[in-house]
Amino acid sequence: MSGARPLARRYASLTSLPVRLVHVLDRGQRKYDRLVAERDWRQIMWCCERWLGSRRPATAAELLRAAADALPPGAHPDHYGDGEFVDGFERRVAKLLGKDAAVVLPSGTMAQQIALRIHCDRRGIHTVAFHATCHLELHEHAGYAHLHGLKAEILGRGDRLGSGDRLIELADLEALHAPIGALLLELPQREIGGRLPEWDDLVAQIKWARTRGAATHLDGARLWEAVPYYERTHAEISALFDTVYVSLYKGLGGFAGSVLAGPEELVAEARVWRRRHGGALYTLYPLAAAAQRGLDVVVPQMPRFLEHGRALAEALREVPGVTVIPDPPQTPLFHLHLRGDRTALREHALDLAEKERVWLFNQLEPTVVPGAHKLEVIVGEPALEISPQEAASLFADVVGGAR
Repeated sequence: MSGARPLARRYASLTSLPVRLVHVLDRGQRKYDRLVAERDWRQIMWCCERWLGSRRPATAAELLRAAADALPPGAHPDHYGDGEFVDGFERRVAKLLGKDAAVVLPSGTMAQQIALRIHCDRRGIHTVAFHATCHLELHEHAGYAHLHGLKAEILGRGDRLGSGDRLIELADLEALHAPIGALLLELPQREIGGRLPEWDDLVAQIKWARTRGAATHLDGARLWEAVPYYERTHAEISALFDTVYVSLYKGLGGFAGSVLAGPEELVAEARVWRRRHGGALYTLYPLAAAAQRGLDVVVPQMPRFLEHGRALAEALREVPGVTVIPDPPQTPLFHLHLRGDRTALREHALDLAEKERVWLFNQLEPTVVPGAHKLEVIVGEPALEISPQEAASLFADVVGGAR
């Protein structure tokens, strides 16, 4: 569970909340974390038979066996990323994204900082523009600044309580006064409910950056989920960007890791930066192997996941005390806001999980709306086993019991 202080800082940065309200969120989060910890929610989750999510719980041994099964017969370990299996995996992802080359890295944090550093060094402009809810801003302790001396232009803040809850618009870019070395766009945007800009808006933003000599980088951690909405291939979407990062576990269900794809020369430079970052691990093949099934089996199902997600949302919006964001969902990832006492909501969900053996959510996060709490729904193979009507009934029980 996330601690109170990180959550409070996170919401203060997004909303310019009054200090008093931040302290209220602090106290509420500490109480919530303590009560949840007293009840072994992970054990309850493991005992369930169905899960409203993208993954089924699995033991470490099961995950390792699945990764081993994905390796071709006779495959040999790579040596610091150099080996036939990892090389072939990188070529496969590069082809899928329509790029010249790709490199496996241990984390998306590393991949994106490296890409932005290279882009900005080449342009002699060390300022990057990205959304207020960008991973670099919320979850990396300003690593882009401390490690690479980069500066940020924050976009999409808005001028109202709850700022940071909207997409970047062309007007945000046109309002920038200082030149930027790179524009980072996330597709879809996880923190605001898996939202996506319309295609023409996205193209206009890319054109704005290119006409000003700025590089374009895609945070495509969940690019797999964006494809059904745009009805374009991964390569067609990636073609808008100079470099693309994709996750090997978000959506794909792997262990960890990422891939950075782009021009040959830039990827070669990224390999040098990988070693500088300490990311040239003795062997990287487990990260690639664990992601193989996701590419083969999960990615082709994304249209089905989106269809089911929209059906779930249609049923859930009718439940009193439940709000779907966005409505309708643009991707298989969307948010629900539940009204009621947060601890009571959690306890009712755990009671239901023990009784019905159905798991609805891991945690609830505070929102700036009093009495409303956010959870993330990611539709994957397990979620297909829960019908929209059943989901609505289950959430009606949880919310009704907490009001």
